[in-house]
Amino acid sequence: MVYKPRILTTFKYKLVNMLQKERYYALDVFRGATVALMILVNNPGSWGHIFSPLAHASWHGCTPTDLVFPFFLFAVGNAMAFVMPKFEKGTPTDFWKKVVKRTVLIFLIGLFLNWSPFVKWSDGHLVAKTWENIRILGVLQRIAICYFFASVIVYYGKSKMAFYIGGLILIAYWMLCFLLGTQGHPYSLSGFFGNAIDQTILGVNHIYKGEGVPFDPEGLISTLPAIVQVIFGFLVGEYIQAKGKSFEMLAQLLLAGVILVLAGYIWDFSFPINKKIWTSSYVLYTSGLAIITINVLIYLLEFKNSKGGWSHFFDVFGKNPLFIFVLSGFLPRVLALLRWVDHTDEKGEPVYTSALPWFYQHICKNISSDLRVGSLFYAICFIAFFALLANILDKKKIYIKV
Repeated sequence: MVYKPRILTTFKYKLVNMLQKERYYALDVFRGATVALMILVNNPGSWGHIFSPLAHASWHGCTPTDLVFPFFLFAVGNAMAFVMPKFEKGTPTDFWKKVVKRTVLIFLIGLFLNWSPFVKWSDGHLVAKTWENIRILGVLQRIAICYFFASVIVYYGKSKMAFYIGGLILIAYWMLCFLLGTQGHPYSLSGFFGNAIDQTILGVNHIYKGEGVPFDPEGLISTLPAIVQVIFGFLVGEYIQAKGKSFEMLAQLLLAGVILVLAGYIWDFSFPINKKIWTSSYVLYTSGLAIITINVLIYLLEFKNSKGGWSHFFDVFGKNPLFIFVLSGFLPRVLALLRWVDHTDEKGEPVYTSALPWFYQHICKNISSDLRVGSLFYAICFIAFFALLANILDKKKIYIKV
C-alpha cells in the first residue's frame, strides 16, 4: 500500500475542483450574442421591410434568424453543465426547490411580458387588457419548460441516459407528427397534429395568430423536441469541462458538430427542417451549428486570446440576459402608451404616433430609398441602446438573475 501525504491529497482535490470550475469566456460570449441577436431580429423598424437573413423562414427551411432561439436554448444547457455539480452535492429537495422556483419565475415573467402593459388605446381611451385574449405561451415560457424537463432528465438520468432520452424524444416526435398529422401533409401548417392539441388545452384566444390562423410556434407539443436542445447543450458543456482547453477537445467538438449538421440535412429529406414546429431534424441541424460556432469562439478567445471590443459587446449581454431581453420587449409597449398626433389623414382624422414609430418614420425611413436599410438602422439603434445599458449595469456590477 502506497502512503499518500494528506497535503498532496488535499492539493489534488483543490486542483480538480479548480479545473471543474474553469470559466470559458467563449461560452459567455456565445450566450450574450444569442441575446443580442434575439433583440435585433425581434425589433426591425418595419416588419414589411426586412433583409431576408433577418427574417424567419416562411415554413420549411432555416435562415440565420432561425438559429437564434435554438442557440439560446443550447446556451441554457451549457450553463446547466456548470451548476449541475452543485445540485448533485446537495439534496434532491434543494434541487427541486431551485429548479421549480426558476421555472415558475421565468414562465410568469414571460406571461407578464405578453400581458404588459395591461392597458391599450381603444377609441381614444385607455382600456384594460383582459385575460380573455392574452397569449399564454412564448419564448420565455418555452425556455422555462425546456429548462425544467432537461434539468430533471439530467439530474436523475445523468449524461448517458440523458443522451438516450433525448434521442428517443426526437424519434418519438417524428413518429407522432407523421402518424397523427393530416395524411399527405403532416408537416404543414394545417396538417401539424400539435395545433389541435394546443387549441384544446390553451384555447384559441390564448394562441398566437401571426400566421393568419391560430397557431403557436412555441406550442406545447413542439416544445418536446426543444427540450433536447437544452440536453445537447448540457452534454457539450460537460464535455468541454471534462476535456479542458485542449486541441483534442476542439477537434472532437468540431467533428460532433459536423456530424449533427449532416444528420440534420439527411433527416430533412423525410422530416423537413422547420423552426415553427421545431422538427427533430431542425434540432440536430441547429445543435450542430451551435457546436461549430462555440468551437470557433473557443479557438479565437481561449486559444488565440483574440478578445476585444467585439467580444465585450456580446459578453455584457450575457451578464444580464433575462433582464435585458424582457426590457427590450417591455419598453416599446410602455412607450407606445405615450402618444401624440403626428399628422392628419386625407379625411382630416388625426394619426397618432409615439416615440419609437416616430423615430423610424421621420429619421430611419429617410436614410435610403431601400426601406430595408432604414428598418435595419432602426434595429441597430435599438440594440445599441441596450448594449449601452448592459455596459452600465456591468460596470456597476449589477447582475439581475432569476
